[in-house]
Formats: sequence, structure tokens, C-alpha cells
Amino acid sequence: MKKPMPITRRAFLAATTTTAVALAGCQSKPNTAKVVPGKLSPNEKLNIAGIGAGGKGQEDILTCSSQNNIVALCDVDWSAAAKTMNQLPNAKKYKDYRKMLEEIGKEIDAVTISTPDHTHAPAAYMAMKLGKHVYVQKPLTHTVAEARLLTKTAREMKVATQMGNQGHSGRGVREVCEMLWSGVIGNVREAHAWTDRPQGRWAQGVPDPLPEQPVPENVDWDLWIGTAPMRGYNSGYHPHRWRGWFDFGCGALGDMACHIMDPVFWALKLMDAPHYSVELVASEGLNQQSFPIYETVKYSFPARGNMPPVDVYWYDNGNKPKRPADIPENQEIGDVANGSLFIGEKGYITAGEYGGKARLLPDERMTGYTKPEPSVKRVEGGHYKNWINACKDGEAACSNFDYAGPFAEMVLLGCVAIRTNAKLEWDATAMKIVNNAQANAFISKSYRTGWELPV
Repeated sequence: MKKPMPITRRAFLAATTTTAVALAGCQSKPNTAKVVPGKLSPNEKLNIAGIGAGGKGQEDILTCSSQNNIVALCDVDWSAAAKTMNQLPNAKKYKDYRKMLEEIGKEIDAVTISTPDHTHAPAAYMAMKLGKHVYVQKPLTHTVAEARLLTKTAREMKVATQMGNQGHSGRGVREVCEMLWSGVIGNVREAHAWTDRPQGRWAQGVPDPLPEQPVPENVDWDLWIGTAPMRGYNSGYHPHRWRGWFDFGCGALGDMACHIMDPVFWALKLMDAPHYSVELVASEGLNQQSFPIYETVKYSFPARGNMPPVDVYWYDNGNKPKRPADIPENQEIGDVANGSLFIGEKGYITAGEYGGKARLLPDERMTGYTKPEPSVKRVEGGHYKNWINACKDGEAACSNFDYAGPFAEMVLLGCVAIRTNAKLEWDATAMKIVNNAQANAFISKSYRTGWELPV
């Protein structure tokens, strides 16, 4: 096995020497950065590089290509990225994003990052430290500490950022907020969110590493492993089933909670909670290698402003909350596969995956009901356009890291509760679990030599 290329390449060193990162001081005044992003007029095209060009990366890159220049594509597996590369033949091609940023960084204005979860933070951090705007797929990072690091770095570098939870640009999540804030169901003390994932899409409940297989000729396995501890290649990790493994992904929570819990996080103002608890209340197949087959995670938040304490529940693999007795069986809650339910003192609000189909329950309550006049600004042109406009010196993108960072922290704390199978008390200001010293080890992680981050 060849040795990993040190992440402290010449460009990375140049970028990182400008700032000493103090994670616990995320709310403090940002340091002055020496590298600043270039400014573009609204009519200029961005020069964009894509890190991760297959799978979801294909959509991210090709959507951004319509009115911008894709100058470089980076993927450790050129076969998986072939369709994207064939459609953009003029883009320079790389397997190592560090080499790409070192060699042609001056030609790049912005970067999309659509890799497995464990690679998000190092790629985004290096790009931002070089003054590049970044669009990072959900979940924002692999660990809570990485989410805090990226949030702080984005502020320091004054770059435009966006997490790829595209529903946050939609009408539905805004309608949920407006309905709930109007008081139509009164105070909410309980909320639920669920998904049908993973449904066998990736390995979960698997207690041991998979047997080593020959590495396909098209794959640079060392680069794919990146920050994680080295293990032998198996097709059960790459290209499609990495998400269920602790070393690489964040399970169903990481896959879907940044979509489905978005209306809950925003409407209930959970960002304003300085502390809260999280615990695993049900699961099957707990082990030390992969996420369980299913899980139910409970978050308990204190009062926030004029909102009372609230319990928030997450369910996956088709599990759902118990149907309230006064909602008939023939009335849909959420959508076919995903959804959220707010239980208020005066009724219920439910919505689908991205906050869509926001409505009161029981259905009869919608008769004669008019949704509130829009009070939350709508996003024109969609999630990618929202970020591209921000890159061109426009307003901050709607899911920029000041929002997406704390949201990702909440989601990822659920992953920590799953791994520890304990009730955890989180102090967001101190960035510390205050009742379980051992659990704090999962707030960050150990990085393979040559891939360290300042967390």
C-alpha cells in the first residue's frame, strides 16, 4: 500500500498559516485573513472546480455549468465520473484535489464538493483557506468539530458558502415556518421527522470490516480513504455503499436529516438553544463498525425565546411516530416516504421531505384555512443559483455555513448518541458533552497521518 500524500502540500501550508483555529471560540470575532476571495460582477461567469464528479456530484457540477465555466474536475474514480467528464471535455482532470488546488488554484473562483462525508471537511477547508467559495453536499461534515471549523473558517475568509440541502431554498420550509409562527397550532412541545432510508441502499448493522478485494484499476484507493484509517478495498464501501460505515458516512441521519429536519430546526428556532440533550431510544443491530439497521433518536431542547421546551424525534428505515388518535388512518402524514409532524397545543402541522405539502391536520382543518401572507423571503432560481449569486458579491446564500454549520452539528450529535448509546448533555457554547467525558472523543476523530485538520 503506497504512503498517503501529505495534506501539508505547498498550497495547503500557504493557506493554513494565516489562521490559528480555536474551535470553542466560534462565536468570537473572526481573525483577519490574508487570502480573500476575488469579487465578480453579477454578469461575470464563475470559474468552478468540482471535487467529486460522479453520483450527486454530476448534478451539482452540470447544474452549475449552465452559465459558468467548469475549469477542473476531480474524482478518485474516473470511471464513476466518466459521464460528467465526457460532457465537460475542456475541464482539466485530477484525482487529488490538493494537487488541483495547488496547480490551478489561481484559475478557480469556487468549488463544489460532492464526495463521501469523511472527505467534505478537508476539501472545503483547504479551498476556503485559499479564498474559494464552496458548495458542500449534506451533511456538511463528518464530525461536529469539523462543522464548527468550517463555520468559523467561512467567516474568517469571507467566502460564499452553501450546504446542499436544496429544500432550504424552497417554498415549503418557509410555509411551515410561517404557519407555525402564526400560532395556528399554539405552542409546540413535540416534533417528529422520519425517512424510509436506507432500505438496503448501503450496509448497516454490519459488525465487522468487509474482506479485502482487489482494487479496481480505475480507483485510487489511498485517496478515497483520505482521512479515515486505512482498510482494504471492498465494493461494499465504494462506489455506493459507504454511507453506512462510521469511518466514511453518517448513516440515514446524515443522508436525510439535513433535508427532513430542516423545517423543524428552522421553525422551532433550535439554533437558539445554548444546550440540549440527545439520546438513542430505539435501534436494531448496534455495533462498532456501522450504523444500526434502524434508529430512533430523541433531542430535548429547553425554552427558546417565547417558545417552550420541545422534544424532537428522528426515525429511519421506514419507522414512523405513532399516529395521533384524532388523525384518521386515511389521512396522510408527511409524504409517502418522508415527513415531519409538529404537535401543538391546538392541533398539528405536517409536511413532506423538503417541507412540501405543508398543511394542518386533521384534513378538515384546511377547509376555509388560508396560509399566512409570506413573511420569509423567497429564493428565486433555486439552491445552486442562490449560491452562485452569493459568489458574485450578492447576499449570503440561504443555507450558508452560519445556518448550515449549527444545523449539521445538531444532526451529527445524533450520530454521537448512536455510537455511544447514551443520553448526552450538549453545551453548544463550550462545544462539549458535559455529562459523558468518553463521548467527547466522538465530537472529533483521529485523522490518518498526512490528512490532519486543526480540530
